Amino acid sequence: MKLITFTTAGFSRIGALVDGDKVVDLNYAYQSQLQSEGKYRYEEIAEAYVPAKMEGFLQGGKESLEIAKAAVDFALEHPASFKHQLVYDKSDVKVEAPVTQPGKIFCVGHNYREHILEMGRELPSNPVLFAKFANTIIGPEDDIPFYPISEQLDYEAEFTFVIGKQARNVSEEDALDYVAGYTITNDVTYRDIQRRTLQWLQGKTVDGSAPMGPWLITSDELTNPSGLDVVLTVNGEVRQKTNTENLVFSVPKLVSFLSNLVTLEPGDVILTGTPGGVGVAMDPPTFLKDGDVVRIEIDKVGVLENKVSLQKEEIKDDSRHSEPIHSSN
Repeated sequence: MKLITFTTAGFSRIGALVDGDKVVDLNYAYQSQLQSEGKYRYEEIAEAYVPAKMEGFLQGGKESLEIAKAAVDFALEHPASFKHQLVYDKSDVKVEAPVTQPGKIFCVGHNYREHILEMGRELPSNPVLFAKFANTIIGPEDDIPFYPISEQLDYEAEFTFVIGKQARNVSEEDALDYVAGYTITNDVTYRDIQRRTLQWLQGKTVDGSAPMGPWLITSDELTNPSGLDVVLTVNGEVRQKTNTENLVFSVPKLVSFLSNLVTLEPGDVILTGTPGGVGVAMDPPTFLKDGDVVRIEIDKVGVLENKVSLQKEEIKDDSRHSEPIHSSN
């Protein structure tokens, strides 16, 4: 199943993308199914098992997923049932990032062999970890904001997975059972700001620096996260190209490693690292500019495409303070 978050009439809800161009509202679909069965408290039951927000839905695990699949079938047979619209044309809604408020976003650095070599480093013995925050997340239909705090805006194609159930001290053998699904993220980075200190956080957490999407393909549909081609282009020019087989630390290894450090929760997002070909490593270094279109395609997952949009500096109007203040006393 391809799970999405979408916005219509000012409200964001979760849905399933069907046949490439139909969006089924999962919460309303389940409400309508329950109502058709004569269930009392159908709204409350639907909110418990198939809530309208992705993070809550993922907490329901495989049980909620199976209920949602049945609700999709019901909605496709009864698209105009009851008091809510159940099925939309994709063109009539705005598709957001599949997960918008994760509790944690872990990013893995130096995790593709060719990228490590191009940066002149040795293969790490343990995953290199850093964080992004929820303020960075934007969707597949949003522009990448380019703030005038730097001229070194760079791209990083990242195969991404989302945790589906609480994970603590998980073995590699069982790790994939804890993955809800997979998506794509562009780990947009302000390079000079990243390198101002030994810690990378500053250049990684600027607002809007994590385009994500276009959907979350569930792990029952994509059962093997290895062997997937990853290609990033800028204005049609191939800049990054690799395969997830080249990860130093695979998805199972990362789930196991992270779950031995912290308790992973449903909705937590993990970016697995970027391959060679980043702009800062080109000769000469080549960074993103206003109007550039960055496209990331990952085999069996989908395509994430965003345009870079230069943000004008806000000019504060302090004129109201320019006149002297006269006391009435």
